[in-house]
Amino acid sequence: MKLEIVTPEQIFFSGEVNSVTLPGSLGFFSIWEHHASLISMLKTGKILYQIDGKVHEMEIDGGFVEVDKNIITVCVENILSK
Repeated sequence: MKLEIVTPEQIFFSGEVNSVTLPGSLGFFSIWEHHASLISMLKTGKILYQIDGKVHEMEIDGGFVEVDKNIITVCVENILSK
């Protein structure tokens, strides 16, 4: 599935991932291949995404996520740490 992480200034990441864990407004949740479509608010916290068994993380300052047909688009105001 494809993950895109964007800020108002740039596309921070765009690529294929195995899974993504996000800091939702009601707690962390994970997205896997063939996940149901959704739109959710994100709070300040860490995004974890897995590529070929290796976990990458970054801290964000809130935003939202849209999931549809194995495309995950994460829009954030600011990336706090990479």
